[in-house]
Amino acid sequence: MKLTKPPATPTPRLNEELCFSLYAASLAMGKVYRKRLHQLGLTYPQYLVLLVLWEQDALTVSGIGDRLFLDSATLTPMLKRMEALQLISRERALDDERQVIVALTPLGDTLREQAKTLSAAAFCATKCSAVEVRALNQQLINLRAGLLQNA
Repeated sequence: MKLTKPPATPTPRLNEELCFSLYAASLAMGKVYRKRLHQLGLTYPQYLVLLVLWEQDALTVSGIGDRLFLDSATLTPMLKRMEALQLISRERALDDERQVIVALTPLGDTLREQAKTLSAAAFCATKCSAVEVRALNQQLINLRAGLLQNA
């Protein structure tokens, strides 16, 4: 009796890998934002923190981390730099000193107006319609939720 090999699994191709497509798209989006954020003196992660605080000011570090899927060990050094730039303030919570409350300063709030053009510029750079962008965004939210369930 002759043994046969199982059929060979084809080697994955780079452009067929979803992980690479997401990674490359993220890098490209980062480039679109980076040059505009540089004019505001912000990094992309700092901008994301400000977006969270513009939606709801005075959050705990863990509250910000939950929104951005980051832990406090990653966030804390960035928040310290943002505090040094006078974009945010950090204060211990009165009822629980283990918690740090992060709030916008007047300067951090002022950047809200200047940053309003960033999303529009990124949208234009996609060369997609508004319907396509909304659908893609929802697909990515669903993808993230599925991945987090299996992480």
